Amino acid sequence: MKRIVTLVVQNRSGVLNRVTGLMFKRQFNIESISVGRTEKEGISKMTFVVEVEDHRKLEQLTKQLNKQIDVLKVTDLSEKAIVARELALIKIVSNAAIRNEVQGIIEPFRASIIDVSKDTLSVQVTGKPEKIEALIDLLRPYGIKDIARTGLTAFSRGQQPQAAELNQYSLLK
Repeated sequence: MKRIVTLVVQNRSGVLNRVTGLMFKRQFNIESISVGRTEKEGISKMTFVVEVEDHRKLEQLTKQLNKQIDVLKVTDLSEKAIVARELALIKIVSNAAIRNEVQGIIEPFRASIIDVSKDTLSVQVTGKPEKIEALIDLLRPYGIKDIARTGLTAFSRGQQPQAAELNQYSLLK
């Protein structure tokens, strides 16, 4: 089962390496990672999407992460109401004749063209991973030359719904 796990960590050299090394040793598959500074000086937040077998393995991972000196807080966001986004840059084969057609495809996704050259077009899109996958699938017939994705970043919403309402907010189902 896929889980979204966030870590609040000290922004020190080697922290990411220690955390990913721990996951490697325990054989957790990391699907995506995003890391960035927080509102507090010297503190960063890591967001991992990991594949775990069951709740026992998730608990094992959480306990191991909490033992790391630079890790201040570990949170599993998977069953909470969250705000989650990912950024993708997609470079496709293009010429002047199909640019309007591509513009018509990306517009409903609220994506934008960020670079145009003689034979390529670069598109920027943000949103849930499913949205990004859907746009990539639509652009694939034009010939994708390159894709760069940030990985999911997330935090919990200010107000959590009741347990019965949670399924409608899940990103991973």
